[in-house]
Amino acid sequence: MGPLEPNVPELILGLIVFFLLFAVLGKVLLPRIEKTLAERHDKTDGGLARAEAARAEAERLRKEFQSELAAARHEAAAIRQTAAEEGAALVAALRAEGLQQREQLVAEAHVQLAADKVLAEAELREDVIKVATELASRVVGEPLADLPATRAIAEEYRNRATV
Repeated sequence: MGPLEPNVPELILGLIVFFLLFAVLGKVLLPRIEKTLAERHDKTDGGLARAEAARAEAERLRKEFQSELAAARHEAAAIRQTAAEEGAALVAALRAEGLQQREQLVAEAHVQLAADKVLAEAELREDVIKVATELASRVVGEPLADLPATRAIAEEYRNRATV
């Protein structure tokens, strides 16, 4: 029996053991190997897919946060602009009110000054007439304060002096 003439019972026994071993490997060991390979594939490719999904979610959240931040900045700028405009309007209103009060105070002061001037002139006129009459009485030697013409003469002289 040589390599070209195999021993038939050995060949049959070898084929039976081979198919039996093949069946055991196919039914028991091969599903475990496939399961392990599937788990590894899930861990690698599934992990990448999950990581990509997490990255996409993070990017979406970042964009959402950026848009909310931009909206908040825009709103803050609008509030600042409104506050600046209101402040400027308030300053302008207060300035106008202050100018109005100043003008009113100046006008009142002018009126008071004119009234004080008239009163001072009247008092001064009376004092001047009294002093002039007293001096004239001393010069003449007779009392002139009782004469009605004395006041008229002083008024006439004053009117000529002011014209």
